[in-house]
Amino acid sequence: MTTAREPGTDRLDERSIRKIASISAVGSTIEWYDFFIFGTAAALVFPSLFFPKANPTAGALLSFSVFGVAFLARPLGGVIWGHFGDRIGRKKAFLAALFTMAVGTTVIGVLPTYATIGIAAPILLTVLRFVQGLAVGGQWGGAVLMATEFAPRNKRGYYGSFAQIGVPLGVILGQVLFLVLASQTNPATFAAWGWRVPFLLSVLLIGVALFAQRRLEDTPAFRRLQELQSENAPRTTQSENAGPVPASPRRQSPVIEAFRHYPRQILLGAGAFIVVNATFYIYIVYVLDYATKQLHLSTTVVLLAILLASLVQIAALPAFAALSDRIGRRRAYLAGAVATAVWAIPFFLLIDARQAWLLALALVVAQLSLSMMYGPQAAFFSEMFSARVRYSGASLGYQIGAALGGGFSPLIATALFAATGTTLSISVYMIVLALIAIACVWALTETYQADLEDEPAAARSS
Repeated sequence: MTTAREPGTDRLDERSIRKIASISAVGSTIEWYDFFIFGTAAALVFPSLFFPKANPTAGALLSFSVFGVAFLARPLGGVIWGHFGDRIGRKKAFLAALFTMAVGTTVIGVLPTYATIGIAAPILLTVLRFVQGLAVGGQWGGAVLMATEFAPRNKRGYYGSFAQIGVPLGVILGQVLFLVLASQTNPATFAAWGWRVPFLLSVLLIGVALFAQRRLEDTPAFRRLQELQSENAPRTTQSENAGPVPASPRRQSPVIEAFRHYPRQILLGAGAFIVVNATFYIYIVYVLDYATKQLHLSTTVVLLAILLASLVQIAALPAFAALSDRIGRRRAYLAGAVATAVWAIPFFLLIDARQAWLLALALVVAQLSLSMMYGPQAAFFSEMFSARVRYSGASLGYQIGAALGGGFSPLIATALFAATGTTLSISVYMIVLALIAIACVWALTETYQADLEDEPAAARSS
């Protein structure tokens, strides 16, 4: 990619930054598309195809359990790609995560079902879902840092949100494709092969990764970090028999350094993210299962409502992220957590009315509340850590929160409704998560004026 730089600086001009942020958004979109279509299939077809001997409720629970496996893998993915992202570069780690996701998702598209290979089918499905979790565990940190570390200080929230926009865009791509396939095929045909098409199309992610490989360069913060490490490296000593011998000890793993110097930021960041991830998967996965099977609304109506809410979120994410560039990350995030808690009970009351427009209203307001947190989050998490451990630290905070919050929220919601017979129990669950987020964000310090190329004293002294 031809890039232009501001006169007298190493910084790219605004046009080049927009191009890089856009590539980050495209990679994120297809990566999240791959991740989310599993959730749609888990709600619509996986119970009957991979768990046919279970009753409908048990089948849904088993299907959502496999869906949740990826969230156990995401922190491990954050560790693996965080290590390499802080050691060899944001770009290389980001691209490796994209390739991993493309391969894992495409294989799901050709996976035999229980009727063909028996118990091996759900086992292989679980393994491939774990691979998806590893990939997305590393992708987010790379996409976010490619956007925020190039951005000027007063627009880090805005450009960081480009990677976040990949989430609703990924949802939209998956939902539209499932809508088209469901409308153009009968139920038997859809169950036989129609559901496979969205997974097979993920092979396109390989092309995106190859394009990004040619067009992206690594970020200024990472290049500056390499320069500092080169300048500060001790000179080599001369061995009488073996020639030059390095005098410096090897650096600790960036993951270990992140936990050593920033345990508070990692854990509080994870706590703040739990409500975002948990409620999001309730909105796009559990609601699809609940509204179609318990309320007997048509799949098309529910998918269209989710689609509308995702369209609104595309505009809301950069708007709230840009607002955080002016008022700070904490204020925007706290407002979103409070709004999520307030809306939790009206959310299900509107859905239970069994009216399409009320379902859409419930989801739109819910996603607006979530966007107040998720929009500024890319910059917020990036700014918490020094350059040398930023990929690891931001990824760990995000992915630990995802593992604790999002992965099993559809499963928890299903179990709560089965146990209580009322959606009020799910609303209370959402309120508790929002209160945890409020406490965690309150304990964090504001970051929006931080310099991403500075090395805090704690990090320098290691």
